[in-house]
Amino acid sequence: MNKSNLKPACVFEHFARINEIPRPSKREEKMIEYLKNWGESHNLDTKVDKTGNVIIRKPATPGYEDRKTVILQSHMDMVCDKLVDVDFDFDNDPIQTYVDGEWLTAKGTTLGADDGIGCAMELAILDSNDIEHGPLECVFTRDEETQLTGASGMEAGFMTGDMLINLDSEDEGQIFVSCAGGRSTFATFYVTREAAPEGFFFIEGSIKGLTGGHSGDDIDKKRGNAIKILARFLYNEMQKMPVMLAQFNSGKMHNAIPRDGRFVIAVPSAEKETVRVDWNVFISQVEEEFHVSDTQIVAQMQSTDAQKVITASDTARFVRALQAVDNGVFAMCQDEALASMVETSSNIASIVTEENEIKVVSSQRSNVMSNLDNQCNTVKALFELAGAKVEQNDGYPAWKMNPNSKLTKAVVDCYTRLFGKEPIVRGIHAGLECGLFSERYPNLDMVSFGPTLRFVHTPEERIHIPSVQMVWDHLLAVLKEIPKK
Repeated sequence: MNKSNLKPACVFEHFARINEIPRPSKREEKMIEYLKNWGESHNLDTKVDKTGNVIIRKPATPGYEDRKTVILQSHMDMVCDKLVDVDFDFDNDPIQTYVDGEWLTAKGTTLGADDGIGCAMELAILDSNDIEHGPLECVFTRDEETQLTGASGMEAGFMTGDMLINLDSEDEGQIFVSCAGGRSTFATFYVTREAAPEGFFFIEGSIKGLTGGHSGDDIDKKRGNAIKILARFLYNEMQKMPVMLAQFNSGKMHNAIPRDGRFVIAVPSAEKETVRVDWNVFISQVEEEFHVSDTQIVAQMQSTDAQKVITASDTARFVRALQAVDNGVFAMCQDEALASMVETSSNIASIVTEENEIKVVSSQRSNVMSNLDNQCNTVKALFELAGAKVEQNDGYPAWKMNPNSKLTKAVVDCYTRLFGKEPIVRGIHAGLECGLFSERYPNLDMVSFGPTLRFVHTPEERIHIPSVQMVWDHLLAVLKEIPKK
């Protein structure tokens, strides 16, 4: 299979054009301009709100004028991550894709199928003249990946439809009808630096090659977190000898499990060989722990140049906090219909060391808002006990399942008729813009589905090509079955 033969061709052609347009989260101006110009050049009603969301409306095809208006919605931004040795500028360079068996992936970077493929499906429908549908509103939101800025800042009345299909899910055959709410916790450790004591030796330790992934949807897959792994080692060594931290950096995005990280420490020269031996033993243990989920771990330790260090007391409270902070699954859902879904979790996402500050970002999620509050308070209290300044954002709400959804019934019935099997109807332990839409538009009937994506938010991101055709066929069938007004 080569790229020229990808099916459905209309979708993959639009996806290829989208991947030529730089669209990092918060820097989607080129994509906004592209969508605006595209809609206007096709003589479609096109508007951009003050936040930067784009809506393109298309009238019903003949015979479908009496159907309810359907909103098709995707987000235009993408997570920008790359392999450490890849030279790539996300603000200017087009994504380079290639076919790997039944998968489409990118050369050393994130692919942007999250959610470029949803945008491509919307544009393909808008571009068509042979697809039967009622009145359509195609909505493209900005900055979903970092703060849901587009959905939260959407102007009142921007969308007028009765039903919404969110095209930002990642498992073909699964229909999502609820999602988790979430918030981020920002902890700042104020630290003092000094010259290392006489007779101390500087060591750099690093780890890379972890699988990483989405901190919501992948949090239950037992993947290694680079921050927690490095912190474990430092905590262990602190029990044996004086350890003074100079640098600790790991992770890039608030919604991803960190895949790599490095530290620089100073230890007594007499202990340097002990540290090296301990590191080798520790890494072999980590490789055994994660022998299924993380098979490409690369760990290194080497001497490095002397530099100012963080005081022993500041080092201790920081490392102890990293060792103790909650990370991973906290609780599973109690509702029988969603019993296999994570209810509440936390992920420590990134650390940046500056001259006199260490900045830590973590994210908490739950589809039960009271438990989200509890998890956020748990993480906040831990960092406060360690002497950090802690702030938390407002986050985004959960989307509760509507047991009487007419749209869900239509989507399930169409899938069963098309493929001879029932889809899985479930919730997702990640934030979807549907949560914010449910607050702003409480009567909006919503579902979310999409083709199969794997390793999103990482340079291994890939999309299953046959699943795109299945979702496309399913979506077109649903549009024909939308009930009358």
